[in-house]
Amino acid sequence: MAALISVPFQYNYDHHFGSAEQGHKSYVNFQPVVPISINPDWNMISRTILPINFSQSIPPGESVSGLGDIVQSLFFSPKQPGATGLIWGAGPVFLLPSGTDSQLSARKWGIGPTAVLLKQAGPYTYGILANHIWGVAGSSSRPDVSSTFLQPFVSHTTKDAWTFGLNTESTYDWKSKDWSEPINVTVSKLVKFGDQHVSLGAGLKYWADSPDSGPHDFGGRLIVTFLFPK
Repeated sequence: MAALISVPFQYNYDHHFGSAEQGHKSYVNFQPVVPISINPDWNMISRTILPINFSQSIPPGESVSGLGDIVQSLFFSPKQPGATGLIWGAGPVFLLPSGTDSQLSARKWGIGPTAVLLKQAGPYTYGILANHIWGVAGSSSRPDVSSTFLQPFVSHTTKDAWTFGLNTESTYDWKSKDWSEPINVTVSKLVKFGDQHVSLGAGLKYWADSPDSGPHDFGGRLIVTFLFPK
């Protein structure tokens, strides 16, 4: 939500997929966030998530790699916080069937609302990001899409630029009636290479709930974020 272009590369590893818990998956989320000034009072913030997947034994005996579906969010946000210090943005979110393999794509176009609300209180930042996507077109042979994403978060940043974070990235599939609920604990450090600011981070996740076909137990995360102040 800041006047800052950020380009994160987020590597994730999850395992124990499926009822036999034999599958495992690595994927990199390319997640550029770009604020665009509309007028003196408002920004439009573009947030793109493009997953690059590498999975084995999901389903058993098969290996798949390639691009997943893009999730594109647009937040319209005031440039200045409100009187209470709240920072917010809202707008549309789109699901684009860009997956290169049928196992990596819903094969559906989707649209819905998204919003983010946060507040900074001293070294703490806390808030929530949410969206809901309905499938509106695409392959008639694939299941319909109706999913809600909820990401409450809190972080603490020290004076020497260490940040400790806690969030969940919960998704509810209204068609299958299943929750996917990873709890993430992360730590990152802002460093500088020449004139380039970079945030380096790592995290541990625990799957509090997931479908039978999903991951179980623990997973990991590594994050490299390039920062470009405007």
